Amino acid sequence: MPDIEDVLADAQREIKAIGDNVKGLKDSTDKAITEIRKIVEDAPKSLANSDQFKKDVEAITAGVLEKNDALSKQVKSLTETALKAVTDRTDDIEKKLNRSKLGGNWADGDAGAKAAQAFARDAKARKGELRADFDPEAVDLEEVKSYCKAFPVYLRKDDKGLQGAEVKAMSVGSDPDGGYMVTPTIGAIITGVQFETSPLRAVANIETISSDAIEYPRDDDEASCGWVGEQEDRPETNTPKAGMQRIPVHELYANPKVTQKLLEDSAWNVEAWLGNKIGDKFGRTEATAFVAGNGIKKPRGFTTYASGTFAAGGSGKIEQIAAGTGGAVSWDDFINVMTALKEFYLGGAIWMMQRATVGKAMLLKDGEGRYIWQQNQQAGKPSILLGHEVRQAADMAAVGASALPVAFGNFKMGYTIVDRIGISTLRDPYTAKPFVQFYTRKRVGGDVTNFEAIKLLAT
Repeated sequence: MPDIEDVLADAQREIKAIGDNVKGLKDSTDKAITEIRKIVEDAPKSLANSDQFKKDVEAITAGVLEKNDALSKQVKSLTETALKAVTDRTDDIEKKLNRSKLGGNWADGDAGAKAAQAFARDAKARKGELRADFDPEAVDLEEVKSYCKAFPVYLRKDDKGLQGAEVKAMSVGSDPDGGYMVTPTIGAIITGVQFETSPLRAVANIETISSDAIEYPRDDDEASCGWVGEQEDRPETNTPKAGMQRIPVHELYANPKVTQKLLEDSAWNVEAWLGNKIGDKFGRTEATAFVAGNGIKKPRGFTTYASGTFAAGGSGKIEQIAAGTGGAVSWDDFINVMTALKEFYLGGAIWMMQRATVGKAMLLKDGEGRYIWQQNQQAGKPSILLGHEVRQAADMAAVGASALPVAFGNFKMGYTIVDRIGISTLRDPYTAKPFVQFYTRKRVGGDVTNFEAIKLLAT
């Protein structure tokens, strides 16, 4: 680490300078003593007993002592200066370390500080203490760091296992509804797993709020406009019909359990286990709701709306393109669905279907018997269908009669996921003895926000 190396180099230079001065002091003193001894030895006895000689010797001795004292003060000053320089540089490094690396599995650099600031913001929001003038730079990172150290103790031993300083540290992330907020380390694991298991999260619009719902005006029609000459009248244009759309957040919970014996194993990473377990449960559950949820105590899925077009006054409806052959998919069907989407939305449009439907699409051939599917040769990268990425979603319907097996659209513009900030967990050692449960919950909502941006294939 360059800062620490610089401090060491500075310290070595200062110490060397002090050493050189000490050596010079010793050499100078030794030389003066030798000169005084020589003067005394060479002087005649009559001169040695004279008053003038004694004054000369005293003057030389005083000069040596004065010089000795001056050098001593210089050495002391250099020592104090060197120590202060090292201390100042060390304090500066500690400040940087406290802002960038907070222990655990947190990332180095600004990412760690930003995670701590986000945690502090979320904790205040959960308690209803978040103000509009919240300053991330004013966050006490030491408090967050102490919380992150105490939280694993709580997971393993409950509140009773916390000592004095740890009890105080845990108050930072206490949830007024019960339990404690998960640390940024666990939160990052949960979020990562959710994105892997919930395909819509990777392509939809995501909003984060501190209330129980998000509301914003929605235009059910477009405002008209037209060209006009410099001196021509400006007739009144049509006014769009404005309405309000409200997307509430719903409580989603997971309750993984583990044995007390495993919790007592200090080598076992309880935070990683909890983050992966919860992330997997949350990801799979919300993925189903985003596709097929009925909107009652859960998000509303985009496949649950009736068929209709925007041009025909179909706000609140998603256009369904009928397949050429009932219960099957063809190459023409994919082309018809893609061309039904307006050019405005094509830039970020993707296909969404389950794995079995992908298999059927891969078997389609052109007039010369060649496979049309473009398989991506890079691992983990989506394949391409008619120039657009294909995302696999297990919750999409299978190809069959009266089914909606294929979706195509710009989900960033068409579907909004709403997360309420903060995920909290409550340790429960009583309900399922001898297991310890971790009742963990978050609040999430979702709904279609632009019905023109998504098209469905109906078989």
